[in-house]
Amino acid sequence: MPTVRIGHSPDADDAFMFYALTAGKVKIPGVTIEHVLEDIESLNRRARTAELEVTAVSFATYLLIADQYRMMDPGASMGLGYGPILVAREPIPASELEHHVVASPGKHTTSALLLRLYVGDPPLIEVAFDKIPQAVLDGQADLGLLIHEGQITHQKMGLVKVLDLGEAWQRDTNLPLPLGVNVMRRDLGEDLHKALSQGLRDSIAWAHANVDEAIEYAMRYGRGIDKETCRRFVLMYVNDFTLALGRDGRAAIERLFGMAHAKGLIPAIPPIDPV
Repeated sequence: MPTVRIGHSPDADDAFMFYALTAGKVKIPGVTIEHVLEDIESLNRRARTAELEVTAVSFATYLLIADQYRMMDPGASMGLGYGPILVAREPIPASELEHHVVASPGKHTTSALLLRLYVGDPPLIEVAFDKIPQAVLDGQADLGLLIHEGQITHQKMGLVKVLDLGEAWQRDTNLPLPLGVNVMRRDLGEDLHKALSQGLRDSIAWAHANVDEAIEYAMRYGRGIDKETCRRFVLMYVNDFTLALGRDGRAAIERLFGMAHAKGLIPAIPPIDPV
């Protein structure tokens, strides 16, 4: 029985999605799953060498690995009028954002791509995503680019939102905001691609049908947030587009890649052929 390593980040939303596979509630026939938990930028880096058979990556990283990996149709992280936010210790006018140091979770995250699309090319320091609020509070950076539950807990930490990239995207496109995607190595072949995608779709559906149990598990990866905050965050990002991209999901991916190409940030638009 082949072992397939699946890389995903130790976050509440990923834990919720993969719980049924982790706990054996859902199985993929003929396949043994090994879960590899690392932060998204580490997974982005590993994907550059096609190390893992299946992995979560930022949509911005897919641009670099599309020759080696194919998108899964289930498992995408898409914001619906919300997404990464820029926070600071005090309000900063939008016109001045490009001149301030930003603590970023990684240059190959989709949030960093959105920052370049909407703000320009500010000076960056790379900080582990869960340490970004403290980096701003400590004055290591003027701005923090938040991609996880800090989006809904930053005010409690004494930070103010200065730009909501999810709102900006919604205003400009009226489409969901593509953030993360699961990908499979192209050399695994069509049959295994279909089996893996179905397994993940079944796992997500199981979690939606058993929300309380899956949330209880996801709380282990919530970094101290309470259950209701965890539920709110998880259900923000494990939504209808996570089960299947659909027409609007694909249109959103094409729009993101098209905008990046038009701005000269990427040389070409890669294939969008999810299974």
